[in-house]
Amino acid sequence: MRGFFIKNRIIHTLFQKEILDVLRDKKAVLMMLGVPLLLYPLIFFGVAGVMSSVQSKMDSRHYKAIIDTNDNGALVKILKKYATDGDQETGIIDTVSRADYPDPIKALSEEEIDVYVITEKNDTKDTYRIFYLSSLTNSDYAKNIVEMAVKELMLDITKERLEEVGLNSDIILEPIAIKYADTSSKEQNIGKFLGMFLPILLVISLLMGTVYPAIDVTAGEKERGTLETLLTLPVTNAQIIISKFLTVAVIGLISAGLNIASIISIGIYIYRVTVSLDERLKLNMGHFNPAVILTCVVIIVFSLFMSAIVMCVTSFAKSFKEANNYITPLTIVVMLTGYVGLIPNMELTPKAALIPVANVILVIKNIFMFNYDLKILAIVILSTYIYTVIAVFFLCRMYSSERLLFDEGRYSVQIFEKRKNMVKGGIPTSGDAWFVMAVVLVHVLYVGSLAQLKYGRGGVCIIQAIILFVPVLFAIYTKRDFRKSFSIRKTGLVSYLAGLVLMTGTILVGMIITEFMTTVFPDEATNVANALYVSLVGNSFWETLFLTAVIPCIAEEMLFRGFLLTGFRSRFRVVYAILIVSAAFGLYHMSVVRFFTTALMGVALCCVVYYTGSIFPAILMHFYNNAIATANMYHPDMLEKIFPIAYGDVQVIGLLIVVFIGILLIYAGLAILNRIHAKLV
Repeated sequence: MRGFFIKNRIIHTLFQKEILDVLRDKKAVLMMLGVPLLLYPLIFFGVAGVMSSVQSKMDSRHYKAIIDTNDNGALVKILKKYATDGDQETGIIDTVSRADYPDPIKALSEEEIDVYVITEKNDTKDTYRIFYLSSLTNSDYAKNIVEMAVKELMLDITKERLEEVGLNSDIILEPIAIKYADTSSKEQNIGKFLGMFLPILLVISLLMGTVYPAIDVTAGEKERGTLETLLTLPVTNAQIIISKFLTVAVIGLISAGLNIASIISIGIYIYRVTVSLDERLKLNMGHFNPAVILTCVVIIVFSLFMSAIVMCVTSFAKSFKEANNYITPLTIVVMLTGYVGLIPNMELTPKAALIPVANVILVIKNIFMFNYDLKILAIVILSTYIYTVIAVFFLCRMYSSERLLFDEGRYSVQIFEKRKNMVKGGIPTSGDAWFVMAVVLVHVLYVGSLAQLKYGRGGVCIIQAIILFVPVLFAIYTKRDFRKSFSIRKTGLVSYLAGLVLMTGTILVGMIITEFMTTVFPDEATNVANALYVSLVGNSFWETLFLTAVIPCIAEEMLFRGFLLTGFRSRFRVVYAILIVSAAFGLYHMSVVRFFTTALMGVALCCVVYYTGSIFPAILMHFYNNAIATANMYHPDMLEKIFPIAYGDVQVIGLLIVVFIGILLIYAGLAILNRIHAKLV
C-alpha cells in the first residue's frame, strides 16, 4: 500500500511539473484561452455583419436586362411589379432597349448587361430562352428573378385559358391541398441540428487542444534537450508517460471546454434574441440535461484516446517543426472521419461503434436526438478506452527504447538528400519505408485504378509494375545495398519446405477466418468475389495464373517482405515490424472481408523472411497460395475432392478439425524455421 501511494505521489509531482512547463509559455496560454473566448465571437459577429451588408446590397441592387419577347410586354410588366412591390430579396431588374446593344450576346459576355431574354415560336407554344452567365453572381441572380417572372406569367396565362372555357382554374391547378403537421417538438428539432454540427466541433476542438501540449511534452522536450535529464531521474518510464499523458488530456479538455463554452454562449445569445422576438420559440432546456451529461462522459474518454494518439505521432518527431508535419495527416484523417455525422441516415450499429472517432461522432449525434441506446454507448466508451490503453502501452514501449527516442540517422527519408552526399551501401530507413509505402499506395489508387478501368486485366500488370519498380528504383537512387534491402540470399531446400508447410496451415486457418467474415459481411463478400472474378479471370487458366500468382508473388514480396520489412526492422523490434508490414499488406487488398486473412498470410511470409534471411521462400509461398485460389476459380471440383471439409455445409466438428490441422502445420513450419534461424545466427 505504501508503494502505491509513493507511485501516485511521483506521478502527481511529474504531472505538476509538466503542467507548469506547458503553461509557462505565455503564447500557449493565449492560444488556449484567447482564441476560443475572443476568436469565435469576433468571427460570428464579423461574418454576420458582412453577410448582412452583402444581403442588403443585393436586395437593392439593380440588374440590366434586355427583354426581347413577343408577349406584348407581359413579362416586363411582372418585372416592374416586382420592382414596385419590393417583394424580391435578390434585387431589381431594369429593362434596357435592344437598340442600345446591337449584339446582346457580346454585351452579356462583356458584362454590359446581366441577362438577355427572347421568345422562340413553334407550332404549339412559345419558348422563353434566357441567356446569362452562371459564372457571375449578378447574372445568375438576374436569371433567377426573370425565371420567377416567367413562371408567374405562365401561371397567369394558364388561368386565363381555363377561365375562357368556363373552368375553375383554382380547382384544376390545385385539385388537392397539403397541410403539414410536424409532431416533432422544438427540442427535437434543435437536438437534430446540434447533433449534426456539435460532435464535429467537439472533436476538432479537442484535437486542436491536444496538439500543442503533446508536441511540447514530446518533441519539444527532445528539442530542448531535457528528455535525457528526465529519463535519468529515479522514476519509471510508465510514470513519465502517465504524467505526460494526463497533462495533454487535461489541457485538451480545458481547451475543448473553452471552445464549446464560447460557441454555446453565442448560441445562447442568438436564442435569447430570437425568443425576445417570438415567445413561441422558447425551449425547455431541461430536456437537454441528460444529453449534456452523457456527452461529457463520452468526451472525457475520447480526450484520453485523442491525447494518446497525438502523443504517439509526435513522439516520433525530433523538433516542433517535424512534429507539426506529422500532425497534419492525422488532422486530415480525424476531420474527414468526423464528417460522418453529416451523412443523412447514418446509423450507429454495434460494428460502427468500434470505429475510432466515427463512433464518438455518431453516438453524440444520437444522444442529442434523444436516442439513448445504453448498449451502443457502452460499446463506444469501452472500445475507445481499449484503444487508449493500447496507445499508452505503445507509448511506454517507445520511451523504453533509447534507440527509438534518440537515434538520428536511421529514420529520415534519404531521397530528400543530395545524391552525391548519399553513402553507398546500407539498408532502407523506416522513413524510407513509410515514404515508399505512401508513394505506392497513392499510385495504385489513382494510376492503377484508372489503368485497370481502361485496360482491364492489362491494368493489373500496371499495378504490379508500380508495386515492384517504386521500391527498386528508390533503392537504386539512394545507393542502397540491393541484396540486403530486399533480402536476396540463397537458402536451402528445407527453408522452402518449411515455408510451404507454414503456408498450408495459414491457408486452412485463413479459410475459417474468411468464412466468419463472410457471415458477418455477406454483401461485401459477394461484391469482392464478383469484382475479383471479373477483373482477374482471363481466357485461360494459364493467363489467369500468370496475372494472379506469378506477377504478384514477385512484385508484392519485393515491396512488402523485401523493402518495407527491412526498412521497419531498422527502427522497430521484429514483432512490431512484422505487424506493421502485415497490416499494410492487409489494407493493400482494400477489403474488410479479406483484411484479417491477408494480414495473417503477411505475418507468415514475414516470419519466413526473418527466419531464413531470404525472400525466395516467401515468393514460393505467395505463388502457392495464389495458385490454389486460381485453381479454385477454374477447377473447384478438383479442390473439393482434395479439401472436402472446406466445402459444403461445414459443421462445428469440421471447423475444429480444420483449425487444429492448420495450427499444427503452422507450429511445425515455425519450429523448422526456428532451427534454420538458429543455425543462421
